[in-house]
Amino acid sequence: MTVIYDRVALIGLGLIASSMFWAMKRAGAAGEVTGYARSAETRDTAREIGLCDRVCDSAREAAEGADLVILAVPVGAMATVIQDIAPVLKPGATVTDVGSVKRQVIEAVSPHLPEGVHFVPAHPLAGTEHSGPRAGFETLFDNRYCLLTPVEGTDAQATDRLFRLWQAIGANVETMDPDHHDLVLSVTSHTPHLIAYTMVGVADDLSRVTDSEVIKYSAAGFRDFTRIAASDPTMWRDVFLNNKDATLEILGRFTEELFALQRAIRTGDGDLLFDYFTRTREIRRGIIEAGQDTDAPDFGRVKPGS
Repeated sequence: MTVIYDRVALIGLGLIASSMFWAMKRAGAAGEVTGYARSAETRDTAREIGLCDRVCDSAREAAEGADLVILAVPVGAMATVIQDIAPVLKPGATVTDVGSVKRQVIEAVSPHLPEGVHFVPAHPLAGTEHSGPRAGFETLFDNRYCLLTPVEGTDAQATDRLFRLWQAIGANVETMDPDHHDLVLSVTSHTPHLIAYTMVGVADDLSRVTDSEVIKYSAAGFRDFTRIAASDPTMWRDVFLNNKDATLEILGRFTEELFALQRAIRTGDGDLLFDYFTRTREIRRGIIEAGQDTDAPDFGRVKPGS
Protein backbone atom coordinates (compact mmCIF):
# COMPACT_ATOMS: atom_id res chain seq x y z
CA MET A 1 0.00 0.00 0.00
CA THR A 2 1.39 3.39 -1.05
CA VAL A 3 0.42 6.70 0.53
CA ILE A 4 -0.31 9.15 -2.29
CA TYR A 5 -1.28 12.15 -0.14
CA ASP A 6 -0.11 12.65 3.45
CA ARG A 7 -3.16 14.71 4.32
CA VAL A 8 -6.53 14.85 2.55
CA ALA A 9 -9.39 17.19 3.45
CA LEU A 10 -12.98 16.30 2.64
CA ILE A 11 -15.25 19.34 2.50
CA GLY A 12 -18.73 17.89 2.58
CA LEU A 13 -19.39 14.46 4.12
CA GLY A 14 -22.11 12.87 2.01
CA LEU A 15 -22.20 9.65 0.00
CA ILE A 16 -19.22 10.39 -2.28
CA ALA A 17 -16.91 11.84 0.39
CA SER A 18 -17.78 9.08 2.82
CA SER A 19 -17.10 6.41 0.20
CA MET A 20 -13.81 8.10 -0.72
CA PHE A 21 -12.71 7.99 2.91
CA TRP A 22 -13.43 4.29 3.32
CA ALA A 23 -11.86 3.50 -0.07
CA MET A 24 -8.72 5.55 0.69
CA LYS A 25 -8.32 3.76 4.01
CA ARG A 26 -8.81 0.38 2.33
CA ALA A 27 -6.10 1.25 -0.20
CA GLY A 28 -3.75 2.98 2.25
CA ALA A 29 -3.68 5.89 -0.18
CA ALA A 30 -3.96 8.71 2.36
CA GLY A 31 -2.29 9.46 5.65
CA GLU A 32 -4.55 11.68 7.76
CA VAL A 33 -8.02 12.51 6.44
CA THR A 34 -9.80 15.52 7.87
CA GLY A 35 -13.43 16.32 7.21
CA TYR A 36 -15.98 19.08 7.52
CA ALA A 37 -19.73 19.32 6.92
CA ARG A 38 -21.86 22.43 7.26
CA SER A 39 -24.41 20.64 9.46
CA ALA A 40 -23.43 20.00 13.08
CA GLU A 41 -25.64 16.92 12.98
CA THR A 42 -23.67 15.53 10.03
CA ARG A 43 -20.39 16.23 11.83
CA ASP A 44 -21.68 14.42 14.91
CA THR A 45 -22.72 11.46 12.78
CA ALA A 46 -19.30 11.37 11.10
CA ARG A 47 -17.57 11.28 14.51
CA GLU A 48 -19.95 8.55 15.69
CA ILE A 49 -19.21 6.22 12.75
CA GLY A 50 -15.47 6.98 12.58
CA LEU A 51 -15.72 8.84 9.29
CA CYS A 52 -12.43 10.77 8.90
CA ASP A 53 -9.47 10.72 11.24
CA ARG A 54 -10.44 14.18 12.44
CA VAL A 55 -13.77 15.94 11.96
CA CYS A 56 -13.38 19.72 12.11
CA ASP A 57 -15.87 22.43 12.97
CA SER A 58 -14.87 24.71 10.08
CA ALA A 59 -13.89 24.20 6.47
CA ARG A 60 -10.75 26.25 7.04
CA GLU A 61 -9.61 24.03 9.88
CA ALA A 62 -10.11 20.92 7.72
CA ALA A 63 -8.33 22.39 4.68
CA GLU A 64 -5.33 23.93 6.45
CA GLY A 65 -2.16 21.99 5.71
CA ALA A 66 -3.89 19.50 3.39
CA ASP A 67 -2.07 18.20 0.32
CA LEU A 68 -5.41 17.45 -1.37
CA VAL A 69 -8.69 19.26 -0.73
CA ILE A 70 -11.80 17.57 -2.12
CA LEU A 71 -14.87 19.77 -2.60
CA ALA A 72 -17.76 17.34 -2.13
CA VAL A 73 -20.50 19.96 -1.88
CA PRO A 74 -23.36 20.88 -4.25
CA VAL A 75 -22.22 22.66 -7.40
CA GLY A 76 -23.95 25.86 -6.31
CA ALA A 77 -21.90 26.00 -3.10
CA MET A 78 -18.44 25.59 -4.68
CA ALA A 79 -17.66 29.31 -5.01
CA THR A 80 -18.59 30.07 -1.41
CA VAL A 81 -16.50 27.20 -0.06
CA ILE A 82 -13.37 27.98 -2.08
CA GLN A 83 -13.51 31.65 -1.09
CA ASP A 84 -13.69 30.59 2.56
CA ILE A 85 -10.75 28.16 2.50
CA ALA A 86 -8.48 29.95 -0.01
CA PRO A 87 -6.46 31.86 2.63
CA VAL A 88 -5.34 28.64 4.36
CA LEU A 89 -4.57 26.49 1.32
CA LYS A 90 -1.05 25.07 1.37
CA PRO A 91 1.30 26.12 -1.47
CA GLY A 92 1.61 23.20 -3.87
CA ALA A 93 -1.67 21.67 -2.71
CA THR A 94 -4.24 20.34 -5.12
CA VAL A 95 -7.93 21.22 -4.99
CA THR A 96 -10.40 18.90 -6.72
CA ASP A 97 -14.13 18.36 -6.71
CA VAL A 98 -16.65 15.59 -7.38
CA GLY A 99 -19.37 17.65 -9.08
CA SER A 100 -21.53 16.39 -11.95
CA VAL A 101 -20.95 19.61 -13.92
CA LYS A 102 -17.48 20.77 -14.83
CA ARG A 103 -17.42 24.05 -16.79
CA GLN A 104 -19.42 25.99 -14.20
CA VAL A 105 -17.35 24.52 -11.36
CA ILE A 106 -14.14 25.57 -13.10
CA GLU A 107 -15.49 29.09 -13.53
CA ALA A 108 -16.63 29.19 -9.89
CA VAL A 109 -13.43 27.87 -8.33
CA SER A 110 -10.51 28.99 -10.51
CA PRO A 111 -10.64 32.77 -9.82
CA HIS A 112 -10.27 32.21 -6.08
CA LEU A 113 -7.27 29.85 -6.08
CA PRO A 114 -4.09 31.24 -4.53
CA GLU A 115 -0.88 31.26 -6.56
CA GLY A 116 0.79 27.83 -6.50
CA VAL A 117 -2.39 25.88 -5.68
CA HIS A 118 -3.48 23.46 -8.43
CA PHE A 119 -7.08 22.72 -9.44
CA VAL A 120 -7.90 19.40 -11.08
CA PRO A 121 -11.67 18.99 -11.52
CA ALA A 122 -13.02 15.44 -11.30
CA HIS A 123 -16.29 13.56 -11.55
CA PRO A 124 -16.67 9.99 -10.27
CA LEU A 125 -19.47 8.30 -12.23
CA ALA A 126 -20.74 6.37 -9.25
CA GLY A 127 -23.46 6.83 -6.71
CA THR A 128 -26.74 5.60 -5.31
CA GLU A 129 -30.04 7.27 -4.52
CA HIS A 130 -28.99 7.46 -0.87
CA SER A 131 -27.20 10.40 0.68
CA GLY A 132 -25.47 11.40 3.89
CA PRO A 133 -22.39 10.15 5.74
CA ARG A 134 -23.89 6.75 6.58
CA ALA A 135 -24.55 6.03 2.89
CA GLY A 136 -20.89 5.64 1.91
CA PHE A 137 -19.08 2.34 1.40
CA GLU A 138 -15.55 1.42 0.34
CA THR A 139 -16.42 -0.39 -2.91
CA LEU A 140 -18.57 2.36 -4.47
CA PHE A 141 -15.92 3.27 -7.07
CA ASP A 142 -14.74 -0.25 -7.94
CA ASN A 143 -14.73 -0.63 -11.75
CA ARG A 144 -16.62 2.66 -12.12
CA TYR A 145 -15.26 5.53 -14.17
CA CYS A 146 -13.84 8.77 -12.82
CA LEU A 147 -13.33 11.58 -15.32
CA LEU A 148 -10.65 14.20 -14.73
CA THR A 149 -11.17 17.45 -16.64
CA PRO A 150 -8.02 19.55 -16.25
CA VAL A 151 -7.97 22.81 -18.19
CA GLU A 152 -5.09 23.93 -20.37
CA GLY A 153 -2.05 24.78 -18.28
CA THR A 154 -2.97 22.55 -15.34
CA ASP A 155 0.10 21.14 -13.59
CA ALA A 156 0.76 17.69 -15.07
CA GLN A 157 2.19 16.24 -11.85
CA ALA A 158 -0.89 17.33 -9.88
CA THR A 159 -3.14 15.69 -12.45
CA ASP A 160 -1.08 12.49 -12.45
CA ARG A 161 -1.13 12.28 -8.67
CA LEU A 162 -4.93 12.63 -8.52
CA PHE A 163 -5.18 10.10 -11.35
CA ARG A 164 -3.24 7.61 -9.21
CA LEU A 165 -5.47 8.26 -6.17
CA TRP A 166 -8.64 7.46 -8.09
CA GLN A 167 -7.02 4.33 -9.49
CA ALA A 168 -5.97 3.29 -6.00
CA ILE A 169 -9.55 3.51 -4.72
CA GLY A 170 -10.85 1.29 -7.51
CA ALA A 171 -11.87 3.58 -10.36
CA ASN A 172 -11.15 3.44 -14.07
CA VAL A 173 -9.73 6.91 -14.73
CA GLU A 174 -9.85 8.94 -17.94
CA THR A 175 -9.33 12.60 -18.81
CA MET A 176 -11.80 14.65 -20.83
CA ASP A 177 -12.37 18.20 -21.99
CA PRO A 178 -14.71 19.95 -19.51
CA ASP A 179 -17.27 21.08 -22.10
CA HIS A 180 -17.36 17.65 -23.72
CA HIS A 181 -17.85 16.15 -20.26
CA ASP A 182 -20.91 18.32 -19.69
CA LEU A 183 -22.41 17.25 -23.01
CA VAL A 184 -21.70 13.55 -22.44
CA LEU A 185 -23.15 13.65 -18.92
CA SER A 186 -26.24 15.47 -20.12
CA VAL A 187 -26.89 12.37 -22.28
CA THR A 188 -25.90 9.66 -19.80
CA SER A 189 -27.05 11.16 -16.52
CA HIS A 190 -28.61 14.62 -16.38
CA THR A 191 -31.43 14.25 -18.92
CA PRO A 192 -32.33 10.70 -17.77
CA HIS A 193 -32.69 12.06 -14.24
CA LEU A 194 -34.93 14.86 -15.48
CA ILE A 195 -37.07 12.36 -17.39
CA ALA A 196 -37.32 10.18 -14.29
CA TYR A 197 -38.41 13.14 -12.16
CA THR A 198 -40.98 14.02 -14.81
CA MET A 199 -42.42 10.50 -15.11
CA VAL A 200 -42.80 10.15 -11.36
CA GLY A 201 -44.41 13.60 -11.30
CA VAL A 202 -46.85 12.55 -14.04
CA ALA A 203 -47.90 9.50 -12.01
CA ASP A 204 -48.38 11.74 -8.98
CA ASP A 205 -50.58 14.13 -10.99
CA LEU A 206 -52.69 11.48 -12.75
CA SER A 207 -55.78 11.46 -10.57
CA ARG A 208 -57.30 8.40 -12.32
CA VAL A 209 -54.42 6.26 -10.98
CA THR A 210 -54.35 6.20 -7.19
CA ASP A 211 -51.24 6.49 -5.06
CA SER A 212 -51.78 2.98 -3.74
CA GLU A 213 -51.95 1.59 -7.28
CA VAL A 214 -48.71 3.37 -8.25
CA ILE A 215 -46.98 1.89 -5.21
CA LYS A 216 -48.47 -1.63 -5.36
CA TYR A 217 -48.26 -2.24 -9.10
CA SER A 218 -44.98 -0.59 -10.01
CA ALA A 219 -43.35 -2.60 -12.76
CA ALA A 220 -39.56 -2.53 -13.11
CA GLY A 221 -39.55 0.49 -15.45
CA PHE A 222 -41.46 2.82 -13.15
CA ARG A 223 -39.72 1.40 -10.09
CA ASP A 224 -36.35 2.33 -11.60
CA PHE A 225 -37.67 5.82 -12.32
CA THR A 226 -38.60 6.22 -8.64
CA ARG A 227 -35.14 5.09 -7.56
CA ILE A 228 -33.51 7.73 -9.75
CA ALA A 229 -36.06 10.37 -8.71
CA ALA A 230 -35.20 9.74 -5.05
CA SER A 231 -31.75 11.32 -5.57
CA ASP A 232 -30.63 14.37 -3.60
CA PRO A 233 -32.81 17.33 -4.70
CA THR A 234 -30.23 20.00 -3.86
CA MET A 235 -27.55 18.35 -5.95
CA TRP A 236 -29.83 17.86 -8.95
CA ARG A 237 -31.27 21.37 -8.77
CA ASP A 238 -27.72 22.69 -9.01
CA VAL A 239 -26.80 20.31 -11.83
CA PHE A 240 -29.61 21.55 -14.07
CA LEU A 241 -29.06 25.21 -13.24
CA ASN A 242 -25.34 24.87 -13.99
CA ASN A 243 -25.50 22.72 -17.11
CA LYS A 244 -28.34 24.51 -18.89
CA ASP A 245 -27.05 24.55 -22.46
CA ALA A 246 -26.10 20.90 -22.77
CA THR A 247 -29.23 19.69 -20.96
CA LEU A 248 -31.53 21.82 -23.12
CA GLU A 249 -29.77 20.58 -26.26
CA ILE A 250 -30.29 16.93 -25.31
CA LEU A 251 -33.85 17.59 -24.16
CA GLY A 252 -34.55 19.05 -27.60
CA ARG A 253 -33.18 15.89 -29.24
CA PHE A 254 -35.22 13.76 -26.84
CA THR A 255 -38.39 15.66 -27.71
CA GLU A 256 -37.78 15.06 -31.43
CA GLU A 257 -37.29 11.32 -30.83
CA LEU A 258 -40.38 11.19 -28.63
CA PHE A 259 -42.50 12.85 -31.34
CA ALA A 260 -41.22 10.30 -33.88
CA LEU A 261 -42.23 7.42 -31.59
CA GLN A 262 -45.62 9.02 -30.93
CA ARG A 263 -46.18 9.23 -34.67
CA ALA A 264 -45.13 5.59 -35.15
CA ILE A 265 -47.56 4.43 -32.45
CA ARG A 266 -50.37 6.58 -33.85
CA THR A 267 -49.86 5.31 -37.41
CA GLY A 268 -49.19 1.71 -36.43
CA ASP A 269 -45.62 1.72 -37.78
CA GLY A 270 -44.44 -1.47 -36.10
CA ASP A 271 -41.31 -1.75 -38.24
CA LEU A 272 -40.00 1.61 -37.00
CA LEU A 273 -40.73 0.69 -33.38
CA PHE A 274 -39.04 -2.72 -33.70
CA ASP A 275 -35.94 -1.28 -35.37
CA TYR A 276 -35.70 1.50 -32.77
CA PHE A 277 -36.00 -0.87 -29.82
CA THR A 278 -33.48 -3.27 -31.38
CA ARG A 279 -30.95 -0.46 -31.71
CA THR A 280 -31.44 0.73 -28.13
CA ARG A 281 -31.17 -2.85 -26.85
CA GLU A 282 -27.63 -3.00 -28.22
CA ILE A 283 -26.65 -0.06 -26.02
CA ARG A 284 -27.81 -1.99 -22.96
CA ARG A 285 -25.72 -4.98 -24.02
CA GLY A 286 -22.70 -2.72 -24.43
CA ILE A 287 -23.10 -1.39 -20.87
CA ILE A 288 -23.20 -4.94 -19.50
CA GLU A 289 -20.20 -6.03 -21.57
CA ALA A 290 -18.25 -3.03 -20.23
CA GLY A 291 -18.90 -4.27 -16.69
CA GLN A 292 -20.96 -1.21 -15.75
CA ASP A 293 -24.07 -3.23 -14.86
CA THR A 294 -25.21 -6.81 -14.48
CA ASP A 295 -27.51 -8.94 -16.61
CA ALA A 296 -28.60 -10.94 -13.55
CA PRO A 297 -32.37 -11.48 -13.26
CA ASP A 298 -34.11 -8.35 -11.96
CA PHE A 299 -30.86 -6.40 -12.52
CA GLY A 300 -29.20 -8.14 -9.58
CA ARG A 301 -31.51 -6.58 -7.01
CA VAL A 302 -31.47 -8.18 -3.60
CA LYS A 303 -34.87 -9.72 -2.92
CA PRO A 304 -36.64 -8.83 0.34
CA GLY A 305 -35.61 -11.23 3.06
CA SER A 306 -32.53 -12.52 1.22
